[in-house]
Amino acid sequence: MKITLLGTGTSQGVPVIGCKCEVCESTNSKDARLRTSALVSVDNKNILIDVGPDFRQQMLLSGTTDINAILITHEHRDHIGGLDDIRSINYIHNKAVDLYAEARVIDYLKETFAYAFAEKKYPGSPDINLKTIDNKPFKIENTEITPIRGLHFKLPVLGYKIGDFAYLTDFNFISEKEIKKLKGVKHLVINALRIEKHISHYCLDETLEVIKKIKPEKAYLTHISHQIGKNDEVQENLPPNVIMGFDGLVITI
Repeated sequence: MKITLLGTGTSQGVPVIGCKCEVCESTNSKDARLRTSALVSVDNKNILIDVGPDFRQQMLLSGTTDINAILITHEHRDHIGGLDDIRSINYIHNKAVDLYAEARVIDYLKETFAYAFAEKKYPGSPDINLKTIDNKPFKIENTEITPIRGLHFKLPVLGYKIGDFAYLTDFNFISEKEIKKLKGVKHLVINALRIEKHISHYCLDETLEVIKKIKPEKAYLTHISHQIGKNDEVQENLPPNVIMGFDGLVITI
């Protein structure tokens, strides 16, 4: 299995438009972050987790030319805004792309991208097969996916466990029951917005506490804002098994 962190930034990305802080003006490529997304290559399939507004740029930068399935964590725009660009996959490979999400999220997609899901679709709109999931394991061909329930303030969101890998973003709460599902995971990607507490995202200390409970061999931070500080400086103060994620980071399992 190969996981590529396509984007590790917040809803605004980094640099933030108009911001002159030391992170936004950094020349270190690790401090430049597209909106959060990941690509899981497993069993000869490319499974995309979230399709944010930077999707097109992420595909071009990573050299990815095909997507077999999309897993959506929740309906916020920074996680679904690039859905229209699935058209390129449709055209080149002459196929629809399967998208897996909760019923609430699918309803939102149908409303937001009505032209793509109408009975009489607008010509040239993306071709997507919507597949409703809940908090129970399911399969994409032979690959088992285990959804992980969390809260993003009061909004229920999903993370995903695939084999020895798990991906949690936009969490600020996870129950002990869901943590048990993650025991034994070797590689964990998890959000850490900033140093200070936040109403809807884990701050760094909260993320580190969750990592201690799950006990992965390695944990990678994502959904990182410019408020956390420079990548390399934060990395110096992290536990040995915790890594600041950055765009383009490849995890091989």
